[in-house]
Amino acid sequence: MSITVTGERADLLATLRKHRDFLRFTAAGLDDSAATTRSTVSELTIGGIVKHLAVTEQSWMRFAVGGAAEMERVQVDWLDQHRMRPDETLSGLLDEYAAVAEHTDGLISSLPDLDIAHPLPQAPWYEPGASWSVRRVVLHLIAETAQHAGHADIIRESIDGQKTMG
Repeated sequence: MSITVTGERADLLATLRKHRDFLRFTAAGLDDSAATTRSTVSELTIGGIVKHLAVTEQSWMRFAVGGAAEMERVQVDWLDQHRMRPDETLSGLLDEYAAVAEHTDGLISSLPDLDIAHPLPQAPWYEPGASWSVRRVVLHLIAETAQHAGHADIIRESIDGQKTMG
């Protein structure tokens, strides 16, 4: 059964999808070697960015559904989530990202209330005692995706001159 999404949810999903598409466009046509190229002084690579965004989106959707405990249920290696390993392919990472995106879109479309909130995990980068609503999580994913799509665009332009926009 397909869910018709309107209003705020439609706007949030459209914006998140747009920035995911920018990233996919930036990665299109790269081979695995180029996807692991560090073309700037940063450690970031296009393959690493795709992987990081998939892991991050999946983690935040666990939070949206079950709070910090569910988010922390899956341990993530901070360094590994930013690197495309030799046993990984860009194609495989993009497929995983697409599967995560489909799951996220389904949750955003079907969760009963975007105002449902959970306390954030304890970490130095979160305000102690703060809670985030599902809406705030989606806004965070949009910002994270847009920021990293921009990073990927700079990396890609440094590799072969291709620009996502302009």
